[in-house]
Order: sequence, then C-alpha cells, then structure tokens
Amino acid sequence: MFDDFKQLKAKVNDIEINFKIRNSYKSCENAILFLHGFPQTHAMWAGIADQFAENYPIICSDLRGYGDSEKPLGVENFTFRHMAEDQLRLMSHLGFEKFHVVGHDRGGRVAHRMALDETDRLKTVTLMDIVPTRLLLSELTTQVAKSYYHWLFLAQPSPFPERLITSDPDYFYESCLLGWGAANLDDFDIEKLREYRKSWENADTIRAMCDDYRAAIEFDWKHDNEDHNRCLDIPTCLMWGKAGAMAKHYDIPETWKKSFT
Repeated sequence: MFDDFKQLKAKVNDIEINFKIRNSYKSCENAILFLHGFPQTHAMWAGIADQFAENYPIICSDLRGYGDSEKPLGVENFTFRHMAEDQLRLMSHLGFEKFHVVGHDRGGRVAHRMALDETDRLKTVTLMDIVPTRLLLSELTTQVAKSYYHWLFLAQPSPFPERLITSDPDYFYESCLLGWGAANLDDFDIEKLREYRKSWENADTIRAMCDDYRAAIEFDWKHDNEDHNRCLDIPTCLMWGKAGAMAKHYDIPETWKKSFT
C-alpha cells in the first residue's frame, strides 16, 4: 500500500498527527488532503491516493484519536473544530497554504468545518457519504436512528460503550463497516483491514472514537447551529454510495443546497 509514500508524524495544534505524504514539493498549488471516516484510518485511501499522486502532492492523515495520531483525554478535545485545526496546521507545516480536501464520513465533517472556519484555505471540498451534522441530529427519524444507531450508542457516558466494545472490537467495528451499505467483509482489502484492526483493538482508540461521537452531540451540533445560515462560495463535490444508508434516507444534494453556492 501507498507506493513511494513517506510515513511521518508532526506536532501541530499541540497534537501529534500521523500521516503519509508523496510529492511534497511545496511550489505546487494543487495538494490534496484525504481524510478518512469511522472506524477507519488513513489506510482507507491506499490505492486511490496512489492514482492522484502521479500528478499532485498527496497527504493522507489520521484524524486525532484515530490510527497512529495522538489521542488526548477529554470529550472537549474531539470537536470537528479541533480536528479541522489539526489538519489546517498540518498543511501549513508542510508548506501548503491552499489545497484541496477530500473527506469521507467523519473526515467529511472535518472538511466541512475546515471550510466554515477557514474558507480561503481550501481550493475545493469533496464530501463523501454525509449530510450536514446539524440536519442528522436535529431531524433524526426512526429509520435514520436505526441505521446510524452508533451515533447515540458511542455518545453514551464513559465507560459504558467502551466496556461493551472492548469485549469484541473486531465484531463491533466490522459490523459498522458492513452496516451502512451493500459490502461484504471479503470486499475489503486484507491489508487495510489489518490496519483498521490494529487501530481499533487499542483501548485508547476505542475511548477516543467514543469521545468523537460524544463531542458531536455536546459541541459540534451547537457549532453547526451557529453557522446554520452560512452559505459558502467554494467549489464542492458531493459523492455517495447509491446502495448506502445515507442515500436511502436522504436526497443528499438537497441537504447541502443551502450550505454551498
């Protein structure tokens, strides 16, 4: 995986962020930052990132709390705003003041927060398999709650979800991978699965991922309410799986209509 990429860590925003990079020449104005979702790591972009790396500087980063990035204590440290700051400062550290961002799932929510907080830093935004956080939480239907039960389960006070997950992390997280679409476990690259398992079998990662979802309900929803009426003038691409749960429950382009011009 990740042919000719370098694996590095950088201390930014008081957090050590793990990432892979290829073509790090700073003169290029078209660097692409790839951000993974839950319960994955940057490894999800292996293969995809390689194709873009023929022409662009590519950075695939672990969000704080995930993979080999640092996992601070405290729910307040896992807001999308903090995660966005991490990635913005990482790109500054690498010499890229303007860049493209591609985010899947949690990474997409971080990318959206980056666009809200530092619009001028982003050349384009690609959001994959998400609707706005505020919409999902404020208009939670029965069917959405059934499909995305993990939002509420993981947000329960510590150590309730952590103790249950720790009994069999592979079973829980693999059920998450398979529960939102039409994939089978055999469809996943074995090397990527190995990386995911190594990450989610770590007790600190389990706790941090729970804190991520706790922060969404406790803090991110409020932040998004404050920005509810903002419409961003930035080129945006929306992508989603036709057989995925999001597409079954939402008209995804319609949900973002008031967020981007």
